[in-house]
Amino acid sequence: MAAAKSTTPLRILTAVPVCDGHDSAVTTINIELARHGIEVIYLGYHQAAAAIVRAAIQEDVNVVGLSSYNGGHIVFFKEIADQLKKSGNGDIPVFGGGGGTITHADERVMKRQGTDRIYFAGTPLKQMMAEIKRDYARAAKPNPKFKGDRALARAITIAEESSFVGGALRPDTNKSRGKPAPTLAKNSFVVGVAGPGGAGKSTLIDELTSRFLRKNPTGRIALLANDPSHPDSGGAILGDRVSAIYAQDDRVFFRSLATRGSLTGLSAAAPAAIDILKNSGEFDLIFVESVGVGQESDPFRIFGQGPALVDATLFVLAPYYGGLIQLQKIALLNGADLVALNKCDHPMAHTAKAEIQARLNQNGKDQILHTTTAAKHFDPGVDRLFSAIATLASTRHPSLVTRHSTGGAA
Repeated sequence: MAAAKSTTPLRILTAVPVCDGHDSAVTTINIELARHGIEVIYLGYHQAAAAIVRAAIQEDVNVVGLSSYNGGHIVFFKEIADQLKKSGNGDIPVFGGGGGTITHADERVMKRQGTDRIYFAGTPLKQMMAEIKRDYARAAKPNPKFKGDRALARAITIAEESSFVGGALRPDTNKSRGKPAPTLAKNSFVVGVAGPGGAGKSTLIDELTSRFLRKNPTGRIALLANDPSHPDSGGAILGDRVSAIYAQDDRVFFRSLATRGSLTGLSAAAPAAIDILKNSGEFDLIFVESVGVGQESDPFRIFGQGPALVDATLFVLAPYYGGLIQLQKIALLNGADLVALNKCDHPMAHTAKAEIQARLNQNGKDQILHTTTAAKHFDPGVDRLFSAIATLASTRHPSLVTRHSTGGAA
């Protein structure tokens, strides 16, 4: 491995192969990795090789870790290594384990085929963590050989490292040393999505992504998902890709960001990451998801604490927000362009709808409450919400969204 070591947290993509639903082992390993200061992007179980490779490229991970119990490991691990190499991303190594399923004879074959290491049942977790941190940490540097999504991903990684030097957060970092040169960029429309934890933001964004893909057959969409770092270890479980079914489309760029000590609800590198995506000229629509926010949070600076980071803000609530007093305390409801009550299949949704709409009416801004059930495909409430986003986009950036639509407004 490269001698230069990064001072920022190591990033690992973990996943379970297709036709394998055994996730208890990998979730245990994920927690242990995060406890040791590692950022874990968990993709989920029953994952195809192409989905794992796409995620590894877009997340610019140090290494891919696979947990396999279905007996297909010799073929599957080779496919991952081959696809990474074929796509020009063979610098991303692959390791894994499978309890008693993978034998020592299998390991020898797998290493010849490109797998870096296999961990066997009984390996002490302490040893595993030490070896992973020792062997897979590397400093991220610009690489002119990287193309497409990997080039974008590396630029974002460099922005993250620029905002986190020597283990200390640099919250004033708004520009990236690795940012690609500006192009004749599309006029990307950026939507910030905020709301308390558990409101279903990730699932709602995924359903909105499906609408974009159907309405815009040649357009691209980018998603920046922010998750909290553990304040004790500095590690993180970055799990929003688990909900991102439609991120398996090549027209979707998905990047997970850990806050790394930033208390704004976004990574300190988020402003630079947004600029990188906009300057690439690749994307018509960009969603930026904050961590679960509190009552006074303003992650996208919509109240004037510096330049606004987004073109519009979507605030998402679930029906169980705690009552009228709690609702009245949420500052973002005063300035959000769009408000959604999600999980409307919940018994409390009817009352919540009335209370939230009354709260919005008090603002005097003609805010409309959108009721959605993002866990259900083809939900008409999500359709209406996407139409409202498209209307905002076409109003503020007339060249956007409808440019690629197959018929009328998106």
